Amino acid sequence: MTMFEAILLTIITASTPLVIAAMGELVTERSGVLNLGVEGMMIIGAVCAFIATNMTGSPYVGLLAGVASGAAFSLLFGFLTLTLVANQVATGLALTILGLGVSGMVGEGVVGVPGVKMQPIVIPLLSDIPVVGPILFAQDLFFYLSILLVAGVNWYLFKSRSGLKLRAIGDSHGSAHTLGLSVIRTRYLAVMFGGACAGLAGAQLSLVYTPQWVENMSAGRGWIALALVVFAAWRPWRLLAGGYLFGAVTIGQLHAQALGIGLPSQFLSALPYAATIVVLIIISHNRRTTLINTPACLGKPFVPDR
Repeated sequence: MTMFEAILLTIITASTPLVIAAMGELVTERSGVLNLGVEGMMIIGAVCAFIATNMTGSPYVGLLAGVASGAAFSLLFGFLTLTLVANQVATGLALTILGLGVSGMVGEGVVGVPGVKMQPIVIPLLSDIPVVGPILFAQDLFFYLSILLVAGVNWYLFKSRSGLKLRAIGDSHGSAHTLGLSVIRTRYLAVMFGGACAGLAGAQLSLVYTPQWVENMSAGRGWIALALVVFAAWRPWRLLAGGYLFGAVTIGQLHAQALGIGLPSQFLSALPYAATIVVLIIISHNRRTTLINTPACLGKPFVPDR
């Protein structure tokens, strides 16, 4: 494998959890719900996936455990914000803090324990294609799921009847309720889908990216995923491109440190997060595109008539 192929592979591995987590948040926000607890759900998914894999020896069981734990954790957010009508921003921040604390407590006994890495799925013949083959057709299951997820969400939102209903609820929950659409039920399902995706992204961190449990191993990726949704203007394919852009910045700073570039390591480590801030500033100037694509009811509580 050439150096170029190795760098591309690491970029894909670093980008996959961002794409998965952001795709779940995109669906959640399209329904009109703003869940800032992505970081907390990711870290819960990471620790549950690692523990389940360590207990069973199967990373596929760990993957399912990560998805289930993320979805279950998101139900707490859904109950507080959709049933009790708590503030979505405050609840999401609390969910992140809770997730970081709970994961540290639950994973205390498995810190330093060797993990079981999920092996890549090699597609015969296609994986033998020069350059492209090893990069696209000899990847782990998480990569293939991320591509399917982007394609599936894009079709669901813009080609299906239920996707149209979800977008209608996100744009005007009052009108949707008047037309007989179940606003609360739809938003609960969207929140659970977002939690499941965040848990899946967390599982990728502890089963592929770094096959071990390290406290706070999500390292701010949940916040980057939130920024990705805005960067992509709530468009799935644009989100995929943005995810790989952020992944490239993350891997680029690691290679820059390895090459001994004369810049402080702290500055290089901060580059992915600095890039996030720069992107948000650029987006804020393009207000027309942002306002057109932003779900009109994003973050606004819905209280049905009794």
